[in-house]
Amino acid sequence: MKTAWLHGAATSLALASSILMNNPAHAAERLRTVASQPSWVLENSNIELALTRLGGHMAPVTFLRDTPHPVRPYHVSPWQGEKHDYPVPVLVPLRGDFFCLPFGGNDVAVNGEKHPPHGETAGSEWRLASRTRGKEGRVATLATVMETKVRRGRVTKELSIVEGENVVYSRHVIEGFAGATPLGHHATLAMPEKEGVFRVSTSPLRFGMVAPGLFSDPAKAEYQALQVGARFTDIHRVPMAWKGAADADLASLPARKGHADLVLLLNEPGERAWVTATRRDEGWVWFALKDPAILNGTLLWIENHGRHGLPWFGRNHCVGIEDITGHWADGLAASIAPNVLTREGVRTSVELSAKRPTSVQYIQGVVRVPAGFEEVRTLEFGPGTVTFVSTAGHRVAAPVRHEFLKTGKL
Repeated sequence: MKTAWLHGAATSLALASSILMNNPAHAAERLRTVASQPSWVLENSNIELALTRLGGHMAPVTFLRDTPHPVRPYHVSPWQGEKHDYPVPVLVPLRGDFFCLPFGGNDVAVNGEKHPPHGETAGSEWRLASRTRGKEGRVATLATVMETKVRRGRVTKELSIVEGENVVYSRHVIEGFAGATPLGHHATLAMPEKEGVFRVSTSPLRFGMVAPGLFSDPAKAEYQALQVGARFTDIHRVPMAWKGAADADLASLPARKGHADLVLLLNEPGERAWVTATRRDEGWVWFALKDPAILNGTLLWIENHGRHGLPWFGRNHCVGIEDITGHWADGLAASIAPNVLTREGVRTSVELSAKRPTSVQYIQGVVRVPAGFEEVRTLEFGPGTVTFVSTAGHRVAAPVRHEFLKTGKL
């Protein structure tokens, strides 16, 4: 696997972390309460983002903030500020994008390890490591750190933004968390109520598959619409659960109100992979870029008022566009065991080393598109630039340092 290894960067971050963590007042003064969660805020003229201390969830994020029509694409769960006996920690701040290690439910203990859903990185507290500005002040970086306890290790989260770009560059450096594990990003976008407003597109896929087990359990007041375990090669044609029903078009969202479904899309190998969501009524595209040698799948969590237990109560309305390596959202045990995907040569875990850090780079951003730009057909990559090409032939170029996926440097 073409994992990028970091040595000096991890050491310098550890030193910065040690200095700041011994000065609680220094860290506390940078926290603001945003949507009911203590958060650090990183901003420049183009972007303002909030990162929760609990779970490291990135949202709200305002892109194009220096324009007449700023864009806030990420979901913030509707129960923020409510007091409940939350069943799992990740639900408390649930919003935007967060890093999951191990990714998934983790219902089953493995070798004495019982990880919380989506891991400690998604539901425990992070600590401030550093704030830096480089390249003549054009690059601003917020770094936080967590020492995991269930499986001993250290994870450093870096979020960077660049003047003149509507892009967030993420890097997670994992140290000491040895062994095989599923992992990934859990980006969650807000959805309007009007059906078909979002158009989802991806780079070439090997195939897709609906979760092979029951994802939404009616016994828990949850309901799903797609056929359990259905395999497909075209996201526009996915079998429904009901005999005789027309196939679902997963590229057109929202849809199927009252249901919550989970689908895994497996990327073709290549230098990079991408996924986009075009909000055609507002004229913008959200996009995510990754290295498929590290994150080989995109999990679609299509949540359209389909869960009615606590704290959902039928209110939640979003789409998770989650770039991962894993066995759907089943967690560590299912992902490291032989399974329906590994039998076809698809990895469902990443092997981490205790002797050297693993670095996971990820890019998310927003680009403004003109009227008539209905759906992304493909992305073209030039030096420091990505061109978004629509199905109708529109072309929109934006500054994106996609080389970061391999180098981890800006």
